[in-house]
Amino acid sequence: MTGHTGFKGSWLSLWLHALGAKVSGFALAPLHANDLKNLIPGDCFEHEWLADLRDRGTLEQAIATVQPDLILHLAAQPLVRLSYQQPLETFAVNAWGTALLLEAVRVTRCGAPVVVVTSDKCYVNRNQGRPFSEDDPLGGHDVYSMSKAAAELVVAAWHASFFSREAGLGRLATVRAGNVIGGGDYAVDRILPDCVRAQIAGDCVILRNPAATRPWQHVLECLSGYLQVGQQLMEQPQVKDLLNLNFGPDPESERTVGEVVEAFFSVWPGKWEVRPDPNAVPEAVRLTLSHEKAKTLLGWRPVWSFQDATRATAEWYRARHQGGTTDMLAFTQLQIMQYAEQARLAGLAWTK
Repeated sequence: MTGHTGFKGSWLSLWLHALGAKVSGFALAPLHANDLKNLIPGDCFEHEWLADLRDRGTLEQAIATVQPDLILHLAAQPLVRLSYQQPLETFAVNAWGTALLLEAVRVTRCGAPVVVVTSDKCYVNRNQGRPFSEDDPLGGHDVYSMSKAAAELVVAAWHASFFSREAGLGRLATVRAGNVIGGGDYAVDRILPDCVRAQIAGDCVILRNPAATRPWQHVLECLSGYLQVGQQLMEQPQVKDLLNLNFGPDPESERTVGEVVEAFFSVWPGKWEVRPDPNAVPEAVRLTLSHEKAKTLLGWRPVWSFQDATRATAEWYRARHQGGTTDMLAFTQLQIMQYAEQARLAGLAWTK
């Protein structure tokens, strides 16, 4: 797994470890002392490289050493606002880094399938209000969105040029998710981590655009989709088609920023106010995803409602920063078990 030290990568590492998988990770060191990765014991990983994705030699060495059965590519520069400050870095990591990974897989003759995680922001967004589907045009009016669309084009090109043509190479897929929330995320300029920092400091959280609508989902929702895609790629190696899938929430989870903050504070009471920033970077008014293709092909569908997702997120942060819970690793593992059990009771295909 690339990006195993990040927010999604940390949750996915714990889940895979609980499933009995041997997990190896390749990523930069965690950025923040509170990051979830710092709660994970070292024996969760068979191998671990704290290195830059663009270090081609070390990346090829890691793949050759592990000889993986599946590669999950999560490493990225994930922040829209940071992309305005570091546009070349954002493009280099998100697009060029994806090319380097696929080329490392090719030159090492690794036969593992690869699941590349991009973003719901990879689509051209004309603010039409309808959910994006996988055949919508790729693009972006900002560097971050463009870098994610470029990563999608990189995968398509490497697939057409090499992976679909050369014997011994595995299958490729790209996966796209919505605005992901959950415990253990302390990134800057993300609304719920901003709420957490305000709570810790006893401050009021400031909202720039409370009317902006996004498809909110708990991190475990999209991770269940990523794992199901990986399983399908492994079970059907003879199929050479490129697979791309959205893993967005149901329409009831498409809420405004103001609504998600209110839901969070209903569990961990706090205060917020609106202060529009005239110098703020441009943001889409509305962004939604259709997961009909994933539902048809995989039988995948969301498990937790908007209220479930925000409650689980707020409970995690409150337990850590106000509730006095000392074993947050066990708390995190319990949330994974609760999610998986609810999915099993709902009869989802991936739980069988």
